[in-house]
Amino acid sequence: IEITSTVNSEELKIRLKVFSLRIIKMVDCMPNRISSMAIAKQIVRSGTSPAANYRAACLEKSDKDFLNKLKMVELDETIHWLEIIAESEMIPANKLLGLQQEAHELYKIIVSSIVTTRNRLAKEV
Repeated sequence: IEITSTVNSEELKIRLKVFSLRIIKMVDCMPNRISSMAIAKQIVRSGTSPAANYRAACLEKSDKDFLNKLKMVELDETIHWLEIIAESEMIPANKLLGLQQEAHELYKIIVSSIVTTRNRLAKEV
């Protein structure tokens, strides 16, 4: 299934996996405080699940099933937690810029894929 003219499904799988690994490494650098540990658990879940959910979406046989699985590739929560981590200074904001930028780019790709698939399904009706 083609995602956009610039990113195909295999490239997106790789980017999401690398993003997951970057989230894990970031969490390991967070301070050992109650608040940090609580947020770390949240962002590990939200930041690593998009890669797994996208892989599952790619296994679907129909556009409708692909769309339903693709909706589960949520990056907005991860973007929120990255903002909280930066603004609370758990990790210096400047060290999170690359990760935040990639989260936003991946989010845009997924949203674009959802729109494209919805439009294709609408034309089939």
